Amino acid sequence: MTGYANADYAASLVEFGSPRLLPQCESWILQRSIPGTPYVDAMGCYPLFSCRNWSQLRDDMESISDELVSLVLVTDPFGDYTEEILRRTFKDLAKPFKEHFVVDLKASAETFVHAHHQRNARKALETVSVERCEEAASCVEDWNNLYANLVARHNIRGIARFSNSSFAQQLRVPGAVMLRATHDGQTVGITWWFVSGGVGYYHLGAYSESGYELGASFALFWRAIELLKAEGLRWLDLGAGAGLGNDATDGLSRFKRGWSNGTRMAYLCGRVFDRARYEQIAKAKGIQATEYFPAYRQGEFV
Repeated sequence: MTGYANADYAASLVEFGSPRLLPQCESWILQRSIPGTPYVDAMGCYPLFSCRNWSQLRDDMESISDELVSLVLVTDPFGDYTEEILRRTFKDLAKPFKEHFVVDLKASAETFVHAHHQRNARKALETVSVERCEEAASCVEDWNNLYANLVARHNIRGIARFSNSSFAQQLRVPGAVMLRATHDGQTVGITWWFVSGGVGYYHLGAYSESGYELGASFALFWRAIELLKAEGLRWLDLGAGAGLGNDATDGLSRFKRGWSNGTRMAYLCGRVFDRARYEQIAKAKGIQATEYFPAYRQGEFV
């Protein structure tokens, strides 16, 4: 498995939990201590849970029994499942979470990319050059500098903040693809993708202040569509908008929509394995009725 389902990707998130193999579906979750208790629960790898055998995921869930208090994850929109399968597997929570903007690469980019994006891409490509980093790991220093700028701009916290050591591991994950934009010999932007099962997943993108001024993001996305299509991929998953909601009007959503020609839903799924402990922990933390899952971790990544 490449990308998010790979063992090395799970290992890159060790700061947030211990990787645990789900042997039947062939994927990984992160097992973590519940603060203030002797118990453990788990979450899917951020940002998406992906596996080889979705039909076997339910067997893995049954085998966990009460070893964990609960599990929460967000599904890969390109997973081989139905909403009904998810509801049977995750008995406590299985609901539409976020629409991901996707690209069907069978279509020509000129026919679906928004005219505004096409104009900006042409303009940007007059001043920046885009190349593929043949060895993604060689881009780590440039990437860390650009991502630090993104973190400062948007006050990114929690698991989405990542760390330099996490990035160093992720760059070695099979399927990692990095495209770099340069201007006057300086790196001004990078987009990072993971390729898995005929799909290119947009992982992250970051830019210098000069990169923002030059419109490097438009040049990079245009070239990504060209390159990944040429490499035989059928789909791109550009991800969703910002935040925990599904606001179609935020700036990131508008940007991604302009590159896409369709959407696919990612589902938020949760399961309680030990009901008594789950309720005990929530009560001890003074958690009232909430839609957050698991309830006792409300506000943890804010």
